[in-house]
Amino acid sequence: MILNRRAFLAAGAASLALPAVVNAQETPGVTATEIRIGSTMPFSGPASAYGVIGRSHEAFFRALNAQGGIAGRKVNFIAYDDGYSPPKTVEQVRRLVEQDRVAFLFNTLGTPTNSAIVRYVNQRRVPHLFLSTGADKWGNYQDTPWTIGWQPSYRIETHIYMKHMLAERPNARIGLLYQNDDFGKDYIIGARDILKERFDGMVRTVSHEVTDATVDSQILSLQAAGCDVLLTATTPKFAAQTIRRVHDIGWRPLHYLTNVSISAGTVMNPAGAEKGIGIITSAYLKDPTDPAWREDGGMRDWRAFMARWFPEGDLLDASNVYGYGAAITLVQVLRQCGRELTRESLMREAANLRDLEVPILLPGIRVSTSPTNFRPIRQMQLARWTGTTWERFGNVLEGSAVG
Repeated sequence: MILNRRAFLAAGAASLALPAVVNAQETPGVTATEIRIGSTMPFSGPASAYGVIGRSHEAFFRALNAQGGIAGRKVNFIAYDDGYSPPKTVEQVRRLVEQDRVAFLFNTLGTPTNSAIVRYVNQRRVPHLFLSTGADKWGNYQDTPWTIGWQPSYRIETHIYMKHMLAERPNARIGLLYQNDDFGKDYIIGARDILKERFDGMVRTVSHEVTDATVDSQILSLQAAGCDVLLTATTPKFAAQTIRRVHDIGWRPLHYLTNVSISAGTVMNPAGAEKGIGIITSAYLKDPTDPAWREDGGMRDWRAFMARWFPEGDLLDASNVYGYGAAITLVQVLRQCGRELTRESLMREAANLRDLEVPILLPGIRVSTSPTNFRPIRQMQLARWTGTTWERFGNVLEGSAVG
């Protein structure tokens, strides 16, 4: 079995034989034989590098269906292209909810795009599960009780960078290059949390729009301002541009890079692998380029899954690892729902994960939620680019300990 026992035990393989839910007909997208799941992904547009996450989900659910599905139901996974455009996301999500009548949304990608739909899905009481974005606001269980994130918060990620930076360069001049939306602005908030009254004197911020052609002028302005630390909070296209440009102009800041733009396949190698040597990021997934995981059981399972179900996928692209891990988490929630598969039970069980071991997460990192914790992954570890892989260093850090 390619989605083999280890992966499915982590996600609750025993659930696959459960009988049909008695009241399934009352829940949109759930019948005796089918579960309809919806998502939006940037299969095109400026963030299209992330589109492989949706393709990995498609492959995962094909594999799951080949093994009987969930509780005797096959998954009908419907993913539409939104081009990373919030108005298009609204259009596509309304189509999923009102026309396709999906049971819930899963891993919809992007901070600005999810921000455009969060009010709508909460008003409609549609579960909005395990978003593919680390915006801190997805942990707001009081205001958006039908929405829950998956990956670590960008704000907590920034706390880790700032604390490391202060230990290395306490009198630094920091350049913060950010995407001008809620994604990028979370990094400003995180830096302010740590630097407090020192922020204005230490940090120069410059933004870019996702529709910009390049960020060359922003990089030159930060270099001219005398910054000796750079924090890059951008999507893969602009992250690769930044790495390449910083190197080519001879600027050598202590460089921190958002962990959503660190894939060897879509960022580091296209930028020029040697040009990013020394860049620091944070990690919570096992890096597919790291030889430390060559004999790791979870990563062996992932590579076998890729070989059979997604052979065209890039084994160097961490986004494929990400998609696989998020899908395993979802299967656990479906298992916990048991016979009662309703929108209400989905949210209840999404908020009832207890130290779930997902085999592609770093050792010591678990998925945990509760009715008052909508931040499933709160732990990370710093890592440095060697030219071929991300080399981890230091301890695994708990989000609550770095706030």
